[in-house]
Amino acid sequence: MLMDVLQLMDEWGPEKVVCVSDRRTGMKGVLVIDNTARGMGKGGTRMSPGVTVAEIARLARVMTWKWAGADLFFGGAKAGIVFDPASPDKEAALRAFARKLSNEVPREYVLGLDMGLTERDAAIVQDELSDRGAMMGAPAQLGGLPYDELGVTGFGVAEVADELMSLSGKRVAIQGFGAVGAAAARRFAELGAVVVAVSSVHGALVDPDGLDVARLLDLRASSGDLAVKEYGPVQALGAELRVPCDVLVPAALQDVIDADLAGELDTTLVVEGANLPTSVAAQEVLAARGITVVPDFIANAGGVVAAAFGMDARYSPFPVNPATVLDAVSQKLRANAAHIVAEARNRGTTTHVAARELAQERVLAAMKLRGRVA
Repeated sequence: MLMDVLQLMDEWGPEKVVCVSDRRTGMKGVLVIDNTARGMGKGGTRMSPGVTVAEIARLARVMTWKWAGADLFFGGAKAGIVFDPASPDKEAALRAFARKLSNEVPREYVLGLDMGLTERDAAIVQDELSDRGAMMGAPAQLGGLPYDELGVTGFGVAEVADELMSLSGKRVAIQGFGAVGAAAARRFAELGAVVVAVSSVHGALVDPDGLDVARLLDLRASSGDLAVKEYGPVQALGAELRVPCDVLVPAALQDVIDADLAGELDTTLVVEGANLPTSVAAQEVLAARGITVVPDFIANAGGVVAAAFGMDARYSPFPVNPATVLDAVSQKLRANAAHIVAEARNRGTTTHVAARELAQERVLAAMKLRGRVA
């Protein structure tokens, strides 16, 4: 384990890796603070039986670039809990995790919502540490900014697509119908797009004439991931990626589009709703085919914009106005996406390379000013 952690370290980070465990609950967890040159560590916390240190370190690095790419002053960090979120002992494990990290949270790192955690879980962490500022995303009744409920990440994904391609009448396919995919579908429909495919772990729905997004959202509210099966006959997973469309949104898992699949996609624009959904080889194939890709840490940065508002108000008695947050998400993400596409063209690189270079330039400038590098 020690050697694995040391091998993760490069010129950017991570600066700190903390592993914790709790015998009573069986909880194991990890916090990775990647780079704090531009501010304290801030990132999501996920719960899954398959969480690994390497996975969390990789995602913490994404957060470093995401904060810098959005030009917001926090540092990249991420946390993970090796535990089943469906377990009846979830709350006990979450409280144990928070206690074990009380030296770092919230002084060095503030938790956020990610896979496997809900707004109520944020409230539990705040309660365990007796600190409203320990975790973002708590329910509005506790003065939090419930950005999953608002759907800020999916909202931002659709806004980005609309900036690069007027969406009226355009066909959109979405992999994933969780918090991001569902919110994206809602906003795409509002912007006049036709959603032709969505998927969940239970299969893919494909209809070239367009799915009934309002009905799907109602079914999701009552049945969660089973909404796709209740809507109608499902196809095998993967069909949603291969359907002809104008905009493709991978909004489920990482590493879903490799070079081979990139050669098959029938789309004009890929907007990455999930973190790390395309491989480097796939990005190069898509660029060579003339398919524009908006990188994850640009396209799905709605959550960090909302988190920045939440961080600013975490000890305030005054709630944040959701309309203000959505306006800021729209303006910042639209501008960033247009800028990155233009930068990629000017630099002769893929959009991922251009976005990462821009983020690295900002982080390196901060590191130099702090005297962390020569």
